[in-house]
Amino acid sequence: MIAHESEEMYLETIFLLLERRASVRSVDLVEELGYAKSSVSRAVNLLQSRGYLLVAPNGDFSLTEEGKQKAAGVYERHEVITKLLVGMGVGRELAETDACRIEHVLSQESFLKIKEYTEKIF
Repeated sequence: MIAHESEEMYLETIFLLLERRASVRSVDLVEELGYAKSSVSRAVNLLQSRGYLLVAPNGDFSLTEEGKQKAAGVYERHEVITKLLVGMGVGRELAETDACRIEHVLSQESFLKIKEYTEKIF
C-alpha cells in the first residue's frame, strides 16, 4: 500500500469510527483494520505530524479540521464510487471493496465527473 493510500485509509477509518462511537484509540484501529500495533503507532505519529490528528493524554483521537475535511473527502469518494458500481449491477460487497481501491488513485477531475454523472443517473 502506498503511503498516500495508507494515510487516507487511516483517516477514513478514524472518521467512520468517530461517527459510530464516542472515543477512538489505537487499539480500535488495530481491531478494525487488522494491522499490527507498531504499524498503527507509526501511522498515528505521521497523522499527528501532518496536522490531521490529535491524541489526548488518555489516548483518545480527534481529527483536526484539516483531518476531518480530508477524511470526509475520502469517504465521499468511497460512497460515490460504491453507488456507481452498485447502480451498474456490481454486488454491494464487491462494489465496496473495489471502491476502496479506486478512491485512492482516481484523479480529482475524474472523481468530479463520476460524481456529476452519478447524481444525474441515480
